[in-house]
Amino acid sequence: MLRSFRLGEADRVLHLYTLARGRVGAVAKGVRRTKSRFGARLEPLSHAELLLHQGSGELQTVTGVELLHSHRAAREDPYRLGVGLVGLEAMLRLYTEQEANPQAFRALTRFLDLLDELPDRQQNGRGGRHDPLVLSFQLKLLWLSGYLPHVTSCAECGADTGLAGYSPRAGGAVCVSCDDGSLPLSPDGVRGIEALLRRPMADAAGAGLGDRAARDALRVIAASYEYHGGFRLRTLSA
Repeated sequence: MLRSFRLGEADRVLHLYTLARGRVGAVAKGVRRTKSRFGARLEPLSHAELLLHQGSGELQTVTGVELLHSHRAAREDPYRLGVGLVGLEAMLRLYTEQEANPQAFRALTRFLDLLDELPDRQQNGRGGRHDPLVLSFQLKLLWLSGYLPHVTSCAECGADTGLAGYSPRAGGAVCVSCDDGSLPLSPDGVRGIEALLRRPMADAAGAGLGDRAARDALRVIAASYEYHGGFRLRTLSA
């Protein structure tokens, strides 16, 4: 489940990402009542198998829920929950259509499984938005969406030295000669993004990101969202 909000006195509208149909909207009726049989199985970050009934409206109705992975450990730790909510919002904003994308679905479930294993403390004093796991996940979602930032050489002239900035318009890093007011990008940031893209999410911490590299990676991700999708993640500005 990516997100939910209240509807009426006892219902909730759910934003789901499914293996078979991609993004789906559904109503869980009576789920906010104390005796609801579904409530505890439809929490944020949960991975569940749902039975859905398609009525005449746009939203389907939840008629059955089998919980596969609760991810309760991540949900109950403030740091891991913060990391998870950034990842869920990225998925929510990048994948808006009812169109199956098995790779994106598998990336999401893998991200949630790894989230349970994160240390229950802030790593190196950084906030959750700079965690290597969620940076890696967002870069992979951009790649699957066709918006992967190219940072190995200048996106304008092809030079592989003197990279100084990131241009969302050009789709990647630009050198000093081609820089026209792009987003500053340090050598550490370039190396950090390359390392995250090469490694599986399970080994994101092994990228060895310093504070500058993590900040640069996040700025590149946020700039890609804004340029290609026209949105900003609320979880990154909170």
